[in-house]
Amino acid sequence: MKPVIVVHGGAGAIMPGKDEKYMLGVKRAVVSGFKKLQQGGSVVDAVEEAVVVMENDPIFNAGRGSVLNEHGEIEMDAIIMDGKNLETGAVSAVRNIANPVKLARLVMEKTDHVLLTERGASQFAKAMNIPEVSEESLITEKSLLLWKKPIDYQQSLGTVGAVAVDSEGNVACATSTGGMTNKMLGRVGDTPCIGSGGYADNFSGAVSTTGMGEAIMKVTLARLVLFHIEQGKSPTEAAETALKYMLDRIQSRAGLIVVNNSGDYAAVFTTNQMSWAVVKDDQLHYGLSQGELHTCSISDVPL
Repeated sequence: MKPVIVVHGGAGAIMPGKDEKYMLGVKRAVVSGFKKLQQGGSVVDAVEEAVVVMENDPIFNAGRGSVLNEHGEIEMDAIIMDGKNLETGAVSAVRNIANPVKLARLVMEKTDHVLLTERGASQFAKAMNIPEVSEESLITEKSLLLWKKPIDYQQSLGTVGAVAVDSEGNVACATSTGGMTNKMLGRVGDTPCIGSGGYADNFSGAVSTTGMGEAIMKVTLARLVLFHIEQGKSPTEAAETALKYMLDRIQSRAGLIVVNNSGDYAAVFTTNQMSWAVVKDDQLHYGLSQGELHTCSISDVPL
């Protein structure tokens, strides 16, 4: 089996004129993660790398480009999970950090905990010598515009994530977000909550979700998808079943990416759009709208 890596850049409706930037962003992320695997990195290395690329891309709502809370400040959440041993690290409401997913990995590897939040996460970041950045360096014109005059593109700015499986069937996931525009101070969504924003288990697969965090947490969406895979469903069937349950039960739409331990994948969403990309069998496939599928060579993507 050849390694597979899938990424998403958030579900919803893309802001007019931004389609190409979202598509390029997810393509760059998936190729960066895939190259990490090619260089001998683990699946955890690969999903972290892919998410870091999107955290550094101001088009996405994660890291630089995160949306602002009710006070015009940035608070970010992230999770990473290793399916081999179910080790997990997450951070919530963190500030002044360029790459929250890197801090989440340190929580996983350097502490006995799963989730650190706000001031405690900041203290831990300093102890781990994670560079502190100014809030101004993370705020973009787009985020300021949305904060001052909220418009109906909320979910298009949701979350970024990655899932991967290697040739031995090891899986991992990572998810990162700035949350939702004008959220209450201290609000935490699904992203850092294990089983909601992401989950990875070598016995089944790995999932990263995107959408309204409050709704995703109510159905523990990531774990629900893997439950259906454990019942014998394909990744596509499992994703569609879970998202239909969420829509029927609480009338909320979302999106997700999933890969199973055999290398089958799906990128499924009930929103209008979700930017996504995958490298499988050394080919890059990507899409944005329902039913949209493009293919290009990995070498065609500028990094």
